[in-house]
Parts: sequence; structure tokens; C-alpha cells
Amino acid sequence: MMKIALINGSPKNMESASGCLLQELKKFLGDDKEIAEYSFRKPQLNEEEMEQVAESNALVFAFPLYVDGIPSHLLSCIMQLESFLSTIKEKDIVVYTLVNCGFFEGHQTALAIEMMKNWCKKAGLRWGQGIGMGAGGMLQSVKNVPAGYGPKKDLGEALSKLVKNISERSSGEDIFITANFPRFLYKLAAEMGWRKSVKANGLKTRNLHLRK
Repeated sequence: MMKIALINGSPKNMESASGCLLQELKKFLGDDKEIAEYSFRKPQLNEEEMEQVAESNALVFAFPLYVDGIPSHLLSCIMQLESFLSTIKEKDIVVYTLVNCGFFEGHQTALAIEMMKNWCKKAGLRWGQGIGMGAGGMLQSVKNVPAGYGPKKDLGEALSKLVKNISERSSGEDIFITANFPRFLYKLAAEMGWRKSVKANGLKTRNLHLRK
């Protein structure tokens, strides 16, 4: 049976967009595969985790975009994983990546996906495919909407293509998508969220524009 490691690279303990993406992916993967889930929230991995990950046929990373790149804690984890994997002579592991960002445009994640490709090469792994998801900030609010419908229509199509490649352990072109939702409404909702946070911290909206 094919072994797949789903690796959540979000620093959040719960309610992360990365977690939402992996849960949606699980629904597409079916029951004919052995799936193990890992949370790389901290910058250190233990040897048992690395041994388990190394036994997988496919690794699927999901993480948020940080300054157009990989979050530092996750970068630390994959560097440790790279050193561990270098001790294994015969390995044929394929890597797939889901990157989400707060920007509306999914192409904003292109550099982070390129970084994962470079890591694969250095770690002696095979690159499979990357999906860059824009408007990741709204994934939690539509988590009950099935992928493939409404604002997640394009996400459903992208995950279907990804699952086909995972099942065949093959590679595919990177896919960049965003929510099927008007950009101006997404921007409006984000601004409302900032205002709510400002008020919750005892400040006023004008404080958002203060410069010191």
C-alpha cells in the first residue's frame, strides 16, 4: 500500500489554512492509501519523526507564505530532514507542495515553490508538483464548503490533478489558483478583520495609519 505523509508546516496549533488544504486533500485521496499526518510547528524534529517520514512514498507539504518564502521554522525542519535523508542510499520519494498566501493572487507563491524544488534536488528526492493558493485568508471561513464548489471550485480541480499525480507518483506542472470570489470583496473582508482586531486591542481604526 502506498504511504503518504501529509506535513502541515503552519506555525498555528489549530485552525490554519494549511490544515484546511490538507483535510480537503485527504477527501480526494480515498481509502486505498496509508496516510500519516505530521505537524512541523516547531523548528526541531525528532529522529522517530524523520524515520517515519523517510518510509513514505510521497511527501505532501502544506504551509503559509512568509515574506515570499518558506517559514523559518519549517526551513529548519526540512534542513534537518535533508541531513537525515542523505544517510539513506536507496530512496525514491516524490514531493508535492501546497502553499497558501494572504494575497489574492496565487502566483505570489511561485518563489516558495521554487525553493521547495531546490530543496528536493539537494535532498535527493523527486519533485512532483506544487499548488499555489491565493486568498488563503478565507479558507477557514469556507471550510464547510466542499472543494470543487462555490469559492473553492478551482481548488477542487487543482486537487483532482494533484491526487492523480500522487497516485501515479508522477510529476505535473505547477498550478496557481485563487478563490472563486470577487477580489474587491476579499479585500473588504480583510480590512474588516483588521478593524475588528484593532478594536479588540483597545485602539481605533486611525491607529492603522500611524507612522513613528
